[in-house]
Amino acid sequence: MNNKANKDCAIIVSGGMDSVTMLYEYRDRIALGISFDYGSNHNSREIPLARLHCERLGIRHIVIPLQFMPQYFRSSLLEGADAIPCGPYDAENMASTVVPFRNGIMLAIACGIAESNGLRQVMIANHGGDHNIYPDCRPEFIDAMSRATSSGTDTHVAIFAPYTNLSKADIARHGKQLGIDYSQTWSCYKGGEHHCGQCATCIERREALAQAGIDDTTIYRSTPS
Repeated sequence: MNNKANKDCAIIVSGGMDSVTMLYEYRDRIALGISFDYGSNHNSREIPLARLHCERLGIRHIVIPLQFMPQYFRSSLLEGADAIPCGPYDAENMASTVVPFRNGIMLAIACGIAESNGLRQVMIANHGGDHNIYPDCRPEFIDAMSRATSSGTDTHVAIFAPYTNLSKADIARHGKQLGIDYSQTWSCYKGGEHHCGQCATCIERREALAQAGIDDTTIYRSTPS
């Protein structure tokens, strides 16, 4: 499986738990890791970790800058740490963190890069916990986008999203079996030197690791109030 001829996929890898798990689980198929710097509060924390894991696995890694997004898109994810709500990971609380059509933009670019590099699929690590909050993580969007990218590329590049119906804890269980050190991933939407411990992504991270039976060595600035 280490033959380069079998490496027919690119992966959108942020440096978070989900995409890093997918990177390790499907490493024998992945030829290219793609990270996007779209100006979020936590890009500067995530992207170096994405690069770290790609380099560790011998997978080429590139970063695509999307500087236009903070200028033209409205989302608390692009407005600084203080704009990120604290509290549970639910639709009402997290609505402000939606970056409109973010995954659509990233997938379109990644599929163009994949075709340019002779690759047949683009992997994305959306999961079931995102469905109620982020429209471009839902199964119907992924299916429609895959049809569009296949129709719009000469080589029929498709989207591969095997975590679509898994929970965050399910993904963490995959990672546990793979021996992934999740302290070398990033979740917190606020960014900063350490995870804040109070935003929804920190809470979700803590809960997923606990449910998977993984010792959480993440440094949190505080615990949920």
